Amino acid sequence: MRLSGLQKEVLALYRSCLRESRKKPVSTRAHFEQFARSEFDRNLRIEKRDFAAIEFLLRKGRRQLDVYSNPGIKDVR
Repeated sequence: MRLSGLQKEVLALYRSCLRESRKKPVSTRAHFEQFARSEFDRNLRIEKRDFAAIEFLLRKGRRQLDVYSNPGIKDVR
């Protein structure tokens, strides 16, 4: 199955989130992974053709990733 450009971007963002979680302390790493998984699962029902919503969520996700990738942030709730 071939993936569209937006689908590739979503997968790349998810992989980036998981990569960043590996840089966090072992005690809170699972919290970051669980948070990322829940955010993506929450938006799973969005229609594939709703490009505006997907692009908005990609921008929002990238901003969140920038914030949470800060070394000063040790845990996420």
